[in-house]
Amino acid sequence: MSRFFRSGEDSSSESSSDDEELYSEEEEEEKEEESEEDEDDDEEDDDDESDSDEEGGKKSGAARFLRGESSESEESDEDVPKTVKSAKDKRYAELESIIDAIEKKQKISDWGAVSTEFDKLNRQVTKMSTGGQTPKLYIKAIVELEDAMNEAITKQKVTPKKMNAISARGLNAVKQKIKKLKQDHQTEFDRYREDPLDFLASEDEEEAPPPKPKKSKAEIYTEQVEQDDAGFATVGKGGRTLQFTPESIFKHLRGIIETRGKKNTDRNEQIKIMEELYKIANTPYQQIRVLLTIVSSRFDLGTGTSSTMPLEHWKAAEKELATLFEVLQTNPDYVVIENADEWEDDDKPPTLQEGEKYIKISGSVVSLIERLDDELTRSLQAIDPHTSEYIERLTDESSLYNVIFRGLLYYETLGKDSSLQIPQDSLNRVVMRRLEHVYFKPAQVVKTLEENAWKPVPEGVESVITPRGSITDATELLNVLCTYLFANSEGIIRARAMLCQIYFLALHDEYYKARDMMLMSHLQETINSFDVLTQILYNRTLVQVGLCAFRKGLVYEAQNTLQEICGSGRQKELLAQGVMIQRFSQVSPEQERLEKQRQLPFHMHINLELLECVYLTCSMLLEIPLLAQTGSSPDIKKRVISKTYRRMLEYHERQIFTGPPENTRDHVMQASRALAAGEWKKATTFIHNIKIWELMPNTEEIKHMLSKQIQEEGLRTYLFTYAPFYDTLAVSTLASMFELEDRKVAAIISKMISHEELAAALDQVTYTVIFRKGVELSRLQSLALTLSDKAAALIETNERTLEHRTQGTANAFDRKGGQNQRGGRGGRGGGRGGGRGGGQGPRQAGGTQFTGGVLGGAVRG
Repeated sequence: MSRFFRSGEDSSSESSSDDEELYSEEEEEEKEEESEEDEDDDEEDDDDESDSDEEGGKKSGAARFLRGESSESEESDEDVPKTVKSAKDKRYAELESIIDAIEKKQKISDWGAVSTEFDKLNRQVTKMSTGGQTPKLYIKAIVELEDAMNEAITKQKVTPKKMNAISARGLNAVKQKIKKLKQDHQTEFDRYREDPLDFLASEDEEEAPPPKPKKSKAEIYTEQVEQDDAGFATVGKGGRTLQFTPESIFKHLRGIIETRGKKNTDRNEQIKIMEELYKIANTPYQQIRVLLTIVSSRFDLGTGTSSTMPLEHWKAAEKELATLFEVLQTNPDYVVIENADEWEDDDKPPTLQEGEKYIKISGSVVSLIERLDDELTRSLQAIDPHTSEYIERLTDESSLYNVIFRGLLYYETLGKDSSLQIPQDSLNRVVMRRLEHVYFKPAQVVKTLEENAWKPVPEGVESVITPRGSITDATELLNVLCTYLFANSEGIIRARAMLCQIYFLALHDEYYKARDMMLMSHLQETINSFDVLTQILYNRTLVQVGLCAFRKGLVYEAQNTLQEICGSGRQKELLAQGVMIQRFSQVSPEQERLEKQRQLPFHMHINLELLECVYLTCSMLLEIPLLAQTGSSPDIKKRVISKTYRRMLEYHERQIFTGPPENTRDHVMQASRALAAGEWKKATTFIHNIKIWELMPNTEEIKHMLSKQIQEEGLRTYLFTYAPFYDTLAVSTLASMFELEDRKVAAIISKMISHEELAAALDQVTYTVIFRKGVELSRLQSLALTLSDKAAALIETNERTLEHRTQGTANAFDRKGGQNQRGGRGGRGGGRGGGRGGGQGPRQAGGTQFTGGVLGGAVRG
């Protein structure tokens, strides 16, 4: 049944069948005649004739009168002849649709969408203008968009209402893109502005297709053409297939090097070509040249502020660097050094001349190692640390450490020959990279890394700095690497090596060694002159020293060391573990981008909650006895050890109702209130219930140490609070109250008396404390004390001003009374190091100087 009678419900079945036969006979006769006439026509003409046959059939006698109304409406779409557009017409249609979209978004001032559509427009024009001229419609659209942009900018300046952030960024992006395009099409823009009609009228003439399309004069190094269904053949200029032969390797490499960094360069295709070149390379010189070029080209894939190097290319670069070291080791006549001359002759490779021992190839192995290390860091920064992907990516650090180790062995081998003149800085940089991968790791992990690094190294290769089998533990490895850098480097590398060693010692509970190295380095005086990354490392080292002091039970030293980092409230920024979002800060996008680039990978972070817990606990053990001392003696100068802790304590005391502690800060604040009230057991319970202690090694020992500290500071607080109400007090009574030994209680009281904190005497016969009642000060004496305090404050202000003007010279430090003699910060902290030290300055009248707890007077020098 013919398709014309699908809905012929108005016609009879007989007439339908007759008409169908009539139409089919006519159609067959017409097709037979046309096939005889057009037997030699091509396939495209046959399609046109068949279409005309259908049209003729529809218009022929009976068929056109037998079509019903319903059938006509249903078949109307099929009756319309299909128009075939050329590729050029399709591209122009797409161009016009994009321009219309830009105009619509422009009318509603959606500049974010305009910027997106403008990018599409530029990409479309790039496809159209390859080998030809820029479309006039495109020039018109840019000029009109520029006028609308200028109008929007002027309106933005005049009206007080500001546009949203997305539109503002889009407007700025459009402005920058148009500014860049005007440099390339300035002549066409000027022509359009002079006479738009004349400019557009010449479009038809210029766009007439030439009889034979010509290739663009711009050099197209490689492109792909489909050879068959199975694969592709690489072709070069002129459409000729590129033949890869060992003799043409250097010409191909030079062409790739010349196109690196240019726009519209297919980097992936270049890498594929170099992989093919490496397969056919049959000499060590060719292999080395190809490997150096392909590794550098892979790093180009990770350029940009937000894009990271693809994982498969990073792994390939790591394997190619390892292969490079194997080739260089197998062929010792070839060396890759930075000060070698570039070989210009691509037709013949260099050969050994008389009197020469090596064939020098220009390149920097240390730069490739550093770039590989940086790309791994960028990749770890971009991955969510709480996923398995981060753990899998972190396993690549072991292979990276092996590459760094092989690079160090290679530079050591070159350094044995003085004729090569290897720069010492290159060797220092490799050693520093090796050191930066081990300083923050536990000793067992470092030992495993070192053992795995030696496994692929052949037996004949030996290291001068770290000989095989001579390094027994991680501490010795750190000591050897740092000693080498101390002797052969200076400036930033030497300072970073010192900080890495101090960090490692503090991490492994070597507090006194770490403290002495920190003081002897004098880095606290010059750290502000170093770069930001070194300052971050300094802050991390300082925090680690403070945590080490806490684990040793040195509360005063720990609080004094952590004061500047934790007291500022900017721990995340100072340790490069996050960007603080401040309410009124104005941070430019460039600064924010730099801050994010400086962030450390998650596996290098120091737990900030643990850090805050240690700092607040130390502040509690120092501040609560001080508050009790100043509360019982109003004439004592009001001093504050930790302003941060004081603010938290005051806020907590203002609360009308305080429920059970929920976080670390609540536990410490409630423990502080209990300790101030003399309930030391309750304070101990609050401190022990903090779950963050489980993250520290030897948790039970730390909790036992904290219990002892709370007992001792509870005793001191009790004596400061209730001394005015006692005449005598038995030592045994105090020992039973605080569950301490009699000798320990006597020692604490004796130290308080000797430091003139407590106006009392200890009777050795009866083993009792005899308190001396203070004399009430007259008004004249109180005013004299107030005047002396103000004079002392004025003198201190003058000394700080003088120190600032003299840029922290030695005389200014001497006038401040030995700042760096108690493990303090010194120059950077404004002289906090020895300001509270016992025994450094004159004693206060009446025995009121505070020494910071039972261990406060330990190691003063």
